[in-house]
Amino acid sequence: MKYLITGLGNIGIEYEGTRHNVGFEVLNALSEELKITFESKRYGDVAIGKIKGRQVFLLKPSTYMNLSGNAVRYWVKGESIHIENLLVICDDLALPVGKIRLRPKGSDAGHNGLAHIIQTLETNEFARLRLGIGNDFPKGFQYDFVLGKWTQEEVKLIKPKITICQQAVQNFVLMGIENTMNLYNNK
Repeated sequence: MKYLITGLGNIGIEYEGTRHNVGFEVLNALSEELKITFESKRYGDVAIGKIKGRQVFLLKPSTYMNLSGNAVRYWVKGESIHIENLLVICDDLALPVGKIRLRPKGSDAGHNGLAHIIQTLETNEFARLRLGIGNDFPKGFQYDFVLGKWTQEEVKLIKPKITICQQAVQNFVLMGIENTMNLYNNK
């Protein structure tokens, strides 16, 4: 069985450590845990490994957030990955900082990366793991907020949650979305 785990973010050093790149941060933690490294491939950086015999492709799209669907479609089709074995990890403004929410399907909830993946795959029937980044910004400053760096207080909240998220990804691969939701949605 093959799995595609896609962490959403924006490429480039200027985006490292920003709220919008939390998907990349989760995959970085997971690649360290699995002792695999990312290589530049078509449409993104990819690390290939195994979780208890199941092949996983960790994808950090190089297409920028708003075109993430191009990378996901390429890897889903190219590796013949079933849609139920796709998990997308992203930030969520509607959730408090550090809150984790897993869903088996759903809307894009205003997230441009998810919107493009849904549009490109022509389905919303794929799992997603959202990590809350809060919404502590004045009206009209959403863009600056999501592309802003974590505060020191937020880092203290987010760092352990990234570890929990990478554990949730492993459970998704081993146990499926429903069981993983039961374990992690209240953490």
